Amino acid sequence: MKQIAFTLLLLSAFSYGQTSETPKNNNLELGAFSVSLKVKDIKKSVEFYQKLGFTYKNGNIDQKWVVLKNGNTVIGLFEGYIEGNTLTFNPGWDQNAKNLENFTDIREIQKTLKSENVKLDREADENTKGPEYILLKDPDGNPILIDQHR
Repeated sequence: MKQIAFTLLLLSAFSYGQTSETPKNNNLELGAFSVSLKVKDIKKSVEFYQKLGFTYKNGNIDQKWVVLKNGNTVIGLFEGYIEGNTLTFNPGWDQNAKNLENFTDIREIQKTLKSENVKLDREADENTKGPEYILLKDPDGNPILIDQHR
């Protein structure tokens, strides 16, 4: 009986587009998205992802970091650079790492996040301009890097 009641409740929420919480829509533009992967052997990892159709986009395998792309999907492979797999956003870039004419500066993103009481593990210096980054974690501890390159 509980299963039927739950199913009916779920169906009514979908039917009417209502949930118990109203999601906020901040439209916070974070820029290009990629997943940065911590790898044990950069050469083996590059070989593996190339078999999945990824091609070289940027980086230096001798420095143990490479960015690969498959369609609009971008992954960064990092040996010895990051503590764990990380969601990465790049304000000012599109998915092809091309400069966007208009974008939200990292310092504005930081102000918005702080106004929403989001804890930042590393803050950008608000007295500077240009390249800067912030680090935070989602509620499950997944690291998020927002890294502005210009």
